[in-house]
This record gives sequence, C-alpha cells and structure tokens, in this order.
Amino acid sequence: MKSIKPGRGPSFMGGIVSVAMAVFGVIWIAFAVYLGAGAFSLFGLVFIFIAIVQAVYNFRNATAKNRYSAFDITEDGEEPDPLDSRFGGREGPQPKGSGSRFCPYCGAKVKGDYKYCNSCGRELP
Repeated sequence: MKSIKPGRGPSFMGGIVSVAMAVFGVIWIAFAVYLGAGAFSLFGLVFIFIAIVQAVYNFRNATAKNRYSAFDITEDGEEPDPLDSRFGGREGPQPKGSGSRFCPYCGAKVKGDYKYCNSCGRELP
C-alpha cells in the first residue's frame, strides 16, 4: 500500500483560503454589528473558528517534515503519519522473537516464532 498525502502546494493554498475565510468572518461580524443584527454576528465567530483550525492544519501540512495522510495507508519505511503517535495508532512491525504479534494480512494473533500465519497460512514478514 502507498500513502496518499496532500501536496505541499495545495496545502499552502488551503491555508491561504483559510486566512481569507477568517477575514470574511471579521467582515461579517462588523456588518452584523453595524446593521444591528447582533445574533447574526455569531456566524462570523463560527467562520473565524473554522478558518483558524483549517489554517493551522494546512500550513502545518505545507511546511512540516512529516505531513498528515489523507488516508491512513502508509507503508513501512515511508514518511510516518504524525497522528499515529499522537492517538496511539497502529504498532510497527515487531521482531520475530517478541512473544506474540499480529498477521499483517488477516490480523490474527501469531506467536513470535511462527514463520507462517496459523489463520490464513501466508508467510509472515
């Protein structure tokens, strides 16, 4: 499997659009207050909040060494997905003598010294 990650250029452009969305939220609030529609100014706050979250995500993806995957299908040896370490993602491959591990094909638990999966029969890495 290969990892699918957004490119740095599209991520940077997404960050710029997010900043524009935050400016729109500020303008929205200003017009709502100017027209006396106080409750509608809350929509501007929603725009600004969403824009800040998106800007942080997109600018980080554009500038960081390890980018977030659009789909969590990274292959061993590739750029790791930072969300795996933050949220306790999948464990990496374990050495053959480490007690127990899991088959990468079917997910069955396999003892550390087995060469083949006892569930699907495929050769273990």
